[in-house]
Amino acid sequence: MKEISNSFEEGKVLLINKPLQWTSFDAVRKIRNLIRIKKVGHAGTLDPLATGLLIICTGRFTKKINEYMAQEKEYTGTFTLGATTPTYDLESEPENFKSTDRINVELLKSTTEKFMGEIMQVPPAHSAIKVDGKRVYELARQGKEVKLEPRKITIKEFEITKVEMPMVHFKVVCSTGTYIRSLANDFGAALGCGAYLSSLCRTRIGSFLLDDAMSIEGFEASIKHIGP
Repeated sequence: MKEISNSFEEGKVLLINKPLQWTSFDAVRKIRNLIRIKKVGHAGTLDPLATGLLIICTGRFTKKINEYMAQEKEYTGTFTLGATTPTYDLESEPENFKSTDRINVELLKSTTEKFMGEIMQVPPAHSAIKVDGKRVYELARQGKEVKLEPRKITIKEFEITKVEMPMVHFKVVCSTGTYIRSLANDFGAALGCGAYLSSLCRTRIGSFLLDDAMSIEGFEASIKHIGP
């Protein structure tokens, strides 16, 4: 096991397919326990309800985390139209129900164009951003209102790939710092019927692909295969 730990101390980049309901830190903690070194970190959070590509760096390669975090991201997923949620996803219950009868494919596709290019986006109130040293989701859970400033982001691609009303499938290519939950909420507001993020998968970070990632179980099996 010491040889395995030493090789990870030297530095590795692991591509992990994060499971549903796991936090990004759950994945880091699991890998840390498997390889038995302290220096392990991830390059970009995925919410518990999101799946997909998580870059995990070990040992000396943790210095590369900021470099990887800054790279372009690609996501696929679904928005559900006709309601909103306080968290902009299914971490909270849908509310503010509205009809989607007038929504059609042409309207959906034309509305995506409003979000293309460089835009200003307000992060969700239920996010890990810190205000005065506290995570804003903690303040939101306490019922405290926090005003978050809009941030400049870039949406390079925003494509509606399939429509199964009230569910809309999408693909987005965007800059770092983009919140797909906020995009869902803003998209619903632009349509006039509301929307929330109902599923999300990160498929690419820079040149790293989800297709090349392994499951947590697969990584654990690979460690056991190497042996103590």
